[in-house]
Amino acid sequence: MSINNEEACAKKSRGRPKQFDRDQAVEQALELFWRHGYESTSLADLVDATGAKAPTLYAEFGNKEGLFRAAVERYLSRYVECYNRLLAQELPIADIVETYLRTSAEVFTDPENPAGCFMVCANAALSSSSNDLAEMLRNKHHAQETSLKICFDRKVKQGELLARTDTALLAKYIICLIEGMSAQAREGASREDLFGLLDTTMMVWPRLSQVGNKV
Repeated sequence: MSINNEEACAKKSRGRPKQFDRDQAVEQALELFWRHGYESTSLADLVDATGAKAPTLYAEFGNKEGLFRAAVERYLSRYVECYNRLLAQELPIADIVETYLRTSAEVFTDPENPAGCFMVCANAALSSSSNDLAEMLRNKHHAQETSLKICFDRKVKQGELLARTDTALLAKYIICLIEGMSAQAREGASREDLFGLLDTTMMVWPRLSQVGNKV
């Protein structure tokens, strides 16, 4: 090949459009929605963050809501599936709860991510006009509460928790604690601050785990 032909091929290669990377776009959208919420994130913000043109995003996701839903699924696959695997392990229930809360505190204060829980932050930032998205987030969030209850129910059957333990209330309590930790992280609480809340919870766990029983 002559030098001129090599130069022509190089110029042609440099002029090729950059191929759209769907996974990368979802990752960048997740970070943006996590940090600013759904309502405050514009299509222009998403175009700027992903480097893709608006028609490309529309073709791949349909609209901003479609991209948001993809970001939600990415978050769930990365974090919630990990939590569910933990809940399914045959460990003492106190160890499961402590690891579950500690993992949450680490995620909420990871310097590589926006602070807090994406699901909690996203739901709190939705306006009343986003009912479909709010319902979707509530269902996803309630699913995690259900997973906790299933874990507690299993421990009741195994005799580790007392037979009359109110597992639904206990699961709701843990979710409320996680939501509080998320809010604290968004307001600037450090990982050590959240670990302090966790340590306090585990101090009272022996009594807390007996909720619903007359002891």
